[in-house]
Amino acid sequence: MNSENTKHLHFLGQQIRSRRKELGVSAVVTAEASGLSRVTLHRIEKGEPSVAMGSYLSVATALGLTIDVHIAKDGSEQQNSEGQHMIPVRIKLVDYPQLRTLAWHIPEATEVTPVEALAIYERNERHLEENKMNVREKQLLEALRSALRERGRDV
Repeated sequence: MNSENTKHLHFLGQQIRSRRKELGVSAVVTAEASGLSRVTLHRIEKGEPSVAMGSYLSVATALGLTIDVHIAKDGSEQQNSEGQHMIPVRIKLVDYPQLRTLAWHIPEATEVTPVEALAIYERNERHLEENKMNVREKQLLEALRSALRERGRDV
């Protein structure tokens, strides 16, 4: 397995773990709901490539997640079928400079949920310097506004 595939599985494992933690569900309960052992769930959350993809899908389904397949186009940001920027389950502040700056009041935070990120952007809109936002961050903000307003902020 090449390093790019390993990165994707590691990322998927992180998303699954973040979602489980966000829901406040224990590893034992998640494993049982998925029909897997706790050890296999742990291996999935670590992104181990030796675990069958069906097991990843079982856990994702149990946590209310879906896994989409996208064809990468020359390294550009991934988008969903409607052409919108995909929103991660947990948003790393280090990846979004303006969000990190606006989240100064929570110095211990390294990640936030999409709902928290949009609240930070909106609460501090007067301090937002869009000219300092990179393309990726602009896409994230647009996707957050679109998705969370459509769903009534229940992401």
